[in-house]
Amino acid sequence: MINNRSSIILIVLAAVLFVVYSSVFVVNERQQAIVVRFGQIREVKSEPGLYFKLPFGFMDADRVQYVEDQALRFDLDNIRVQVSGGKFYEVDAFVVYKIADPRRFRQTVSGDRESAESRLRTRLDASLRRVYGLRGFEAALSDERASMMREVRTDLSADAESLGLNIEDVRIRRTDLTQEVSQQTYDRMKAERLAEAELIRARGNEEGQRRRAIADRQVVEIVAEAQRDSEILRGEGEAERTQIFADAFQRDPGFFEFYRSMAAYAQSIGSPDTTIVLSPHSEFFRYFNSADGADQTPPSPGLAAPTTAD
Repeated sequence: MINNRSSIILIVLAAVLFVVYSSVFVVNERQQAIVVRFGQIREVKSEPGLYFKLPFGFMDADRVQYVEDQALRFDLDNIRVQVSGGKFYEVDAFVVYKIADPRRFRQTVSGDRESAESRLRTRLDASLRRVYGLRGFEAALSDERASMMREVRTDLSADAESLGLNIEDVRIRRTDLTQEVSQQTYDRMKAERLAEAELIRARGNEEGQRRRAIADRQVVEIVAEAQRDSEILRGEGEAERTQIFADAFQRDPGFFEFYRSMAAYAQSIGSPDTTIVLSPHSEFFRYFNSADGADQTPPSPGLAAPTTAD
C-alpha cells in the first residue's frame, strides 16, 4: 500500500515537473523570443529573464521561436559594377543590421534570417550598381565614399523596415579594377609617367646646356682676364728688368759686360749635348783669357769666322 502511494506521488511529481518545465522558457541578453499560439503570434519577449507559457508545445499550444537581439552582418563579394565612364570594377560590401521588429520579421519571412538576407542582397546589389553608375571610379577613393555608403543605406532601409529589420551600417570593403581594366589603366599610367619623364629629362638637358654655356663663357672670361693680367705683369717685369740692366750698365759698364758674358756662357755651354766650334781668340772667350776681358793674343790671320753647331 505504501509502495503504491509512493509510486503515485512520484508520478504526480514527475507530471508536475514536466508541466512546469514545458511552461517555462528563458530569454538571454542576446535573444528575443516570439511566443506563437496556434499559429498566431501571442507576444514578444525582448527583455532577458524567465517567462511562462502554456505547456505542451507539441500540441501547437504555445511555441517559442528565438531570434537574435544583436548586430548581425552579411557580406556581398565580387559585385561587378559599371561606373559613369563605362569601365567595370569589382566591389565588396557588407551590411550590419538588427532585428528591430520581431513580430514583423516573423510575419514576413517566418523568422528565417537566410530569407531576409537573400532579399537584402538583391536590393544591395541593385543599389551598388546604381550608386556607382552615377559616379566615376575616383569617387570611391575620395571623401565621396562616405556619402555613397549613406546613399546605399538609405536605399536598403525601406526594404529592411518591411522585413522588421533596421540597417545599422553599410560599408564598401573593396573597390578594384577588373583584370582588363587594370591592364588598360596600367598602360595609361605607364605612358603618362614616360611622357612626364621625357619632359623632365628635356628640361634637365636644357638647364644643363644653359649652365654649361654660362660656365664656358665664364672660363673664357677668366682665361682672357688671366692672359691680360699676365701680359701686363710680363710687360711690367720686362720694363723693370730693362730698367735694372740700364741702371747696372750706368753704374759699372765693365761688370755689366762681364755679367752678360757669364750668362751667355751658361746658356751656350751649360748643356752636355752642345758643341761649339770657335777660335779660342774669339771675342766670345775674351773673359777666359783675361779677368778684365782684354784679348791679349791676336787672332790668326787664316782663322775662319766662328760657327756654332748643335
